[in-house]
Amino acid sequence: MSAAKVTVSIDSGLLKRVDHLVKARVFTNRSQAIQAAVKETVSRLDSNRLARECAKLDKGEEQKLADEGLAAEAKEWLEY
Repeated sequence: MSAAKVTVSIDSGLLKRVDHLVKARVFTNRSQAIQAAVKETVSRLDSNRLARECAKLDKGEEQKLADEGLAAEAKEWLEY
């Protein structure tokens, strides 16, 4: 994995908390702690976006489409 250096400004109180986690060996360094926090936040935002988009779907219409697809494929299935 390649990494890029960035400069960020962080509230001093939050930075003290990050430093405490590093000192407690939860993270090996500040970079690792901040990278983990950003990764988790982006992942959570992606999940929330997916949930919002799914909520826009018409459940009845989606079920109808799924049933049509299954009915068409059922003819090709082997009988057990």
